[in-house]
Amino acid sequence: MRRFFIWSALAALIGLILAGVAWWAYWTYYARFQPVTVQRNQAEIQRLLDEASWVSGGGGGEPLYIIGYRDSAAMQRYEREEVPKLRAAGIEARIIVFARPDREGLAQSTAAERATVAELWLTRDWTLYQRWTATPVRNWTAAGIPAADGNLARGAVVEAGRAFVARLAERLGEEGLQTRYPLVIWRDREGFMKACACTDSRSWVFIRDDLNAPDRIDPPAVAPGDPLAPQAAPGDGSPESLPYPTLPPLTPAPDATPDAAPAPAPPPAPRKAPEAKQSEDSTFF
Repeated sequence: MRRFFIWSALAALIGLILAGVAWWAYWTYYARFQPVTVQRNQAEIQRLLDEASWVSGGGGGEPLYIIGYRDSAAMQRYEREEVPKLRAAGIEARIIVFARPDREGLAQSTAAERATVAELWLTRDWTLYQRWTATPVRNWTAAGIPAADGNLARGAVVEAGRAFVARLAERLGEEGLQTRYPLVIWRDREGFMKACACTDSRSWVFIRDDLNAPDRIDPPAVAPGDPLAPQAAPGDGSPESLPYPTLPPLTPAPDATPDAAPAPAPPPAPRKAPEAKQSEDSTFF
């Protein structure tokens, strides 16, 4: 009986350890990348999104909101890799940018960034956003854009963007989401609002699954006669390559002076006949 209890306790301990390892693996590799379903604050979050100024490259389909700041490498990667897939599924990506406030006395944004954010919130100029994101941060000077610093109206726009992000983070925090950027908000096929702090690419697949977006996009096929089709070089062995042209022989011009005939090479000098060797047994007199 004592041995039975010992083995039972050992089996229970092993079972608990295995269950703990399984839960840790589930959380580490799957659960923590899942989006959060918004249940209590859908109406207020939707109102905040509707009142914010977003920019979009078009699409006209169901909206998906991407919130972030200019220096976010994760946001730039998400836009570059995922937005084309979402657009292929009929989703319109609406991007909302903001200038981060100072933190512990250190500025987290530049004057050029604040001026650009204010301009985007006021004009929703997609072309400006494309030029901004295509230019390295250190090279962007916001030339031709009115400054936000020292401008009461434009400075208020920058602060409105910061207030929008703070309010949104507060409401999503009540849903159990720790806000990180890019922050992506969308509605699934059943109409439920979902949110994702998509700093890790392993969370992106959940958005594609909800919106029936493809996992990859093949490059468009190019017709053989299309000017963009790669041209084969002559003689590269491909069936469409052209044979090397046969060039006609070169003929001298009518007024050209014929070249002088080369002088004949001098005949080789005759070699001297070798002298006969004197025999060792010759007799000298």
